[in-house]
Amino acid sequence: MPEPEVMKDHEIVSIFPFSDDEIDEMLTDARECVLMWGTKDGWPVGVLHQFFWKDGKFWITCTANRHRVAAIKRDPRVSVSVSAMVAFNFEQRGAVTAKGRAVVREDRETKDWFYPALATKALGDDADAVAAFVERLDSPLRIVIEVTPEKWITFNGSKADRMVRGELPAEEMGPRLSSDSERMRKAREERGLDPEGR
Repeated sequence: MPEPEVMKDHEIVSIFPFSDDEIDEMLTDARECVLMWGTKDGWPVGVLHQFFWKDGKFWITCTANRHRVAAIKRDPRVSVSVSAMVAFNFEQRGAVTAKGRAVVREDRETKDWFYPALATKALGDDADAVAAFVERLDSPLRIVIEVTPEKWITFNGSKADRMVRGELPAEEMGPRLSSDSERMRKAREERGLDPEGR
C-alpha cells in the first residue's frame, strides 16, 4: 500500500469528502441546519432551523406566513447546510451542504410522524416535554418543508487534519473537483502565479 501523502497545498479541499454513510450519520445526529432560498428580488437568504433527517431528506417546519414558504412555492430550489459542530455524537469535524428541491407539505400524515420525531430529537426521553413541544408545534398555521438533496458539497475536516499529519491513506481521498483544478489553475494564472502551484 502506498504511503499516505502529507498535505502541501492547504487550499485544495475538495479531496476531503464525506462518504454517503458519514453524511447519513452526521445528519441523523445533527440538531440544526441553515435553510437557504432566493427572494423575489434575487437576494440569497438563510435561516437556522431544527430539522429531522429521514429517508434521505431534510424535514423542517415553520408557519405558512413566513416569506420562505412563498419563495419555495415560487421556486423550489434551495440549499441546506449543516456543520458537524451541531452533531453532538458525530466524531468528525467538517460540514455538508445539499443543493435540492423543496416541497411544502400540510397533510396530516406528515405532521403526525414529523412533530413527535422532531420533538424527541430535541428533547430526548422526557415524554412530558416532548408532548408539550408537539402540542405547540401542531398549530393551524404550521407547515412542513421537505427537501430532497440533488447535489452535495462536503468537507471532512478530520480527513484534512489526518493528511496534514501524513496519516490519511490515498484510498480515503476523493477526486480533485473542478474548483480545485480548472478554477484554481485560472485563479493562479490571473494572479501571476504558477498555475500548477509548484
